Amino acid sequence: MTEISASTANQQPLDTDELIEQRVSALIGRASRRQLWLLFLDDDDIQLPMLVPIDDFPVQPRPADVHALATGVAAIMESAGAVRVILVWERYAGADLSQLDRAWARQLSAECAAAGVPVRAQLLSHKRGVRWIAPDDYLG
Repeated sequence: MTEISASTANQQPLDTDELIEQRVSALIGRASRRQLWLLFLDDDDIQLPMLVPIDDFPVQPRPADVHALATGVAAIMESAGAVRVILVWERYAGADLSQLDRAWARQLSAECAAAGVPVRAQLLSHKRGVRWIAPDDYLG
């Protein structure tokens, strides 16, 4: 895992998919457990100095749980002054998306949109590294 200084993090905009993937690789890297990470961006695509892990979400994405999670993300964003969120799904398995990975990505994306939460990106932290999750990966 590459280290990143706070001064670099708050000066370099994450304005490309490649830069986002590099930042997630540097901060989160390879998976070690099941959790969801939230990274927040300001209106200049600068990462805010806040990285939120959530490890108590259910295995199956039930509508009430997904709604509560999206509402919580919206509240954190409002409190922090964030305008976009990056979702990083961490789980210790291979790089291929499972049906549950797809279901969570699809449902949380939709619920965030309904709550007015702009999701800039979704990524997967797996046992070998980090990969991008494109909308085509979970919408199709």
